[in-house]
Amino acid sequence: MLALRLEKKLEDKLAALARVRGRTKSEVVREAILRMIEDTEDLEMAEKALRKTRSPKSLRRLRKELGLDR
Repeated sequence: MLALRLEKKLEDKLAALARVRGRTKSEVVREAILRMIEDTEDLEMAEKALRKTRSPKSLRRLRKELGLDR
């Protein structure tokens, strides 16, 4: 269980969004939190994959190996 205090302006915007979507404020907040967690996990996985795939080869050597420079 989580209790959360929002400034009036933000709570009004949240209420309006919930109304437009036909959902409760709690459902909208829960969805936003889940999306943020998923986005953070996706970013961490992408950064980890990028670290693994970075080549220590120079651009000149890589171009030569690919047959782009002779």
